Amino acid sequence: MDQVDKSKIIRDAATVILIRDAGARPHVLMGQRGAKAAFMPGKFVFPGGAVDAEDGKVPLAQAGAEPCLTRLGEDATASKAPAYLAAAIRELWEETGQILGEPGDWPGVVPANWQGFADAGFIPSADGLAFVFRAITPPGRPRRFDARFFAADADRLKTDPDDFSGAEDELSHLQWIPLDDVRRFDLPFITEVVLAEITGNLPNLGAPAAVPFFNNNDEQSLFERLGGASPLT
Repeated sequence: MDQVDKSKIIRDAATVILIRDAGARPHVLMGQRGAKAAFMPGKFVFPGGAVDAEDGKVPLAQAGAEPCLTRLGEDATASKAPAYLAAAIRELWEETGQILGEPGDWPGVVPANWQGFADAGFIPSADGLAFVFRAITPPGRPRRFDARFFAADADRLKTDPDDFSGAEDELSHLQWIPLDDVRRFDLPFITEVVLAEITGNLPNLGAPAAVPFFNNNDEQSLFERLGGASPLT
């Protein structure tokens, strides 16, 4: 059987940008990827990862707000919006041990990759998650993702923001980094761009007037805006 070239597959992904002390000296939650990771080895990144098939089926105590839901459906299937939001919450939980949710019991069978979240006594909630950026990984990389970035205030967490004991081992050196100090860390280019957008809107962490979109398809690279003006040049 022929092996699939993973560099040609573009997977949906979701990322969470958690900001602490937005109105004073803002900090962002980041961790370092392993040196042997196939995607962005050694880089400091936001918690995030690929959308799983089960993510679209989990209950959301709060299913998100407009205009984010409509914008998530642009250039995609609108029904995928809950999956992006759920994946962002799950990845945050897996990689940092932090919970965005509401206390409650899950209806029905809990998917295996959500069992730890459910055992903690919470149902995932998209309350406070704002869709702020979208980017497709350029061609030629070993992994490619169509990533939606969501911003949220750390005050939304139901867990101790300094306790990472429940995190899996995908990210190391988890920490709250001051935004005015973050550029001394080894960041991917797209992370720097997203942070510049976030910083420019602070202390507001809500939906921007239009969502920046780095559309790196196989034909050309465009910087577009979702829910706003036409492509930028």
